[in-house]
Amino acid sequence: MSTIPPIRVRPEGTVFIVAFAVATLVFFAIAQPLGWIGLILTVWCVCFFRDPDRVTPDGPGLVISPADGVVQMIADAAPPRELGMDAAPLRRVSIFMNVFDCHVNRSPVDGTIAGFAYRPGKFLNASLDKASEENERRALRLRMEDGTELAVVQIAGLVARRIVCWAYEGQKLGAGERYGMIRFGSRVDVYLPRGSRILVAPGQRSVAGETVIAELDGNAADRTGEIR
Repeated sequence: MSTIPPIRVRPEGTVFIVAFAVATLVFFAIAQPLGWIGLILTVWCVCFFRDPDRVTPDGPGLVISPADGVVQMIADAAPPRELGMDAAPLRRVSIFMNVFDCHVNRSPVDGTIAGFAYRPGKFLNASLDKASEENERRALRLRMEDGTELAVVQIAGLVARRIVCWAYEGQKLGAGERYGMIRFGSRVDVYLPRGSRILVAPGQRSVAGETVIAELDGNAADRTGEIR
C-alpha cells in the first residue's frame, strides 16, 4: 500500500504558519465559525509554503521553468539594466504565480550566478506588462559553461511584499535547483539568449523544475498553442 508523502514546507513559512495556527485557536475560543475560517487559512498557509521535490529533465540546451504558474506573456524586452547585460531586447517568458501556486523558484539552467541585483520599486499587479519595469525585483544573470548567459528575475506583485533569495553571486546552480521564493503572489521573468526556441505558449501552466520552456540554439519555429 502506497503512503502519502508528508508535506515539506520552507523554513521561511514557519512564523506565518504558527501565527495562523495561534489565531485559529483564538478564533475557536471566540466563535466556532471563525475558528473554521482560521483553520482553512492555516491549511492554505501550509500549502503556500510547500516545497515538493521535482523531476528535472536533463539534456543539453534545455531551459526549465523557474516557477509554478501560468505563462502569461512572451515578448521581446531588454533585460534589467542593473545586471549589466547588453541592452538589446531578448525573448522574455513571464510566468505569473497566484496565491495557490507553489512559490519556490528554481534555476532554469546549469550555470554560475555572474550578476546579482536587487531593485526596490512599486507593487503593481504582477500580471501587468509594466510590472517587469516598475515593480520591486531581484535579478540573477546566469552564465553557462559555454559562456551563454540568460537572466531570471523575481518580481513582487500586488500582494507580494517580500522577495527571498538565498543564492549569492558566484554560486553554481544546477537546473531545477531551488534558489529563492516570493511571498504571496508574484511573477518570474526569464530572458532567453538570442536564437532560443520557445516551447511554451501564453495561457499554458508550467511547473517549476519540470516544464521545459525553451531550448537554446533551436532551429525550428517557436511552439504555439491555443485554449480549447
